[in-house]
Amino acid sequence: LGGSLACCNQRVMESAVAKKVCYYYDGDIGNYYYGQGHPMKPHRIRMTHNLLLNYGLYRKMEVYRPSKAYSEDMTRFHSDEYVKFLKNIRPDNMHEFNKQMQRFNVGEDCPVFDGLFEFCQLSAGGTIAAAVKLNKQQTDIAVNWGGGLHHAKKSEASGFCYINDIVIGILELLKYHQRVLYVDIDIHH
Repeated sequence: LGGSLACCNQRVMESAVAKKVCYYYDGDIGNYYYGQGHPMKPHRIRMTHNLLLNYGLYRKMEVYRPSKAYSEDMTRFHSDEYVKFLKNIRPDNMHEFNKQMQRFNVGEDCPVFDGLFEFCQLSAGGTIAAAVKLNKQQTDIAVNWGGGLHHAKKSEASGFCYINDIVIGILELLKYHQRVLYVDIDIHH
């Protein structure tokens, strides 16, 4: 779930039987561009997907194209004002949002780019879909390599992350589970 979150229930941990794996991927996720010289490169998600295809790993899992997350999904954790800001800001209107950009920490590390909100929708949508699939016990393992953007805060972008899909996914999992184990395998570990 969410690139860096895997959820396995006790039944899975105790079983040696092949696990059902669901993988969420939207081909558009690799088209977004944070800008020249920026270390976050969504095209790497497409490269990962191509490795899955070329090694035939897709045959061992169900592949789904997730729906985009709605603003209402995002405001389960994030503030209404912050999500509205992300929805409305674009490179061509940034000058109208100078105060909000500072307030919401959008700038150098978390730049405004074309399709920013749609990128957030795809990332969060895959994680939410993965959590729902786990909650319905329709899969043992769910993966969304387009997610895992866990640095975003309630009303602030941080660490290249705008929407914290991990928190949103955990909130979904908590509808059916008392506890959720989250393991962060971020690049700096």
